[in-house]
Amino acid sequence: MWDELSEGALGAVVLADTRRLEDCFAAVDYFERRSIPFLVGVNCFEGAARYPVEDVRRALDLDDAVPVLLCDARDRGSVKDVLVGVVQHAMDYDADRRRTVTT
Repeated sequence: MWDELSEGALGAVVLADTRRLEDCFAAVDYFERRSIPFLVGVNCFEGAARYPVEDVRRALDLDDAVPVLLCDARDRGSVKDVLVGVVQHAMDYDADRRRTVTT
């Protein structure tokens, strides 16, 4: 089903819950293997432990180029920031790939 959902996607958001980071590995691997630009949105909500972005990056073994943003999935403005972030990342990712091909 993931193949059908991601067909033609410009990018993706992996929404992470710090209580269950291990649930993110399959999604991270999926997008990495298919070279689909993605970012990780760390869902911060009441009662959830807060960790520095770099700790989450290390725990998920993310490349430095993968953005990690803190967000609250219940807040419209926060979700908008994540969506803007994934679009910006997809544009940067595409520009980097073009530069690599032309050099």
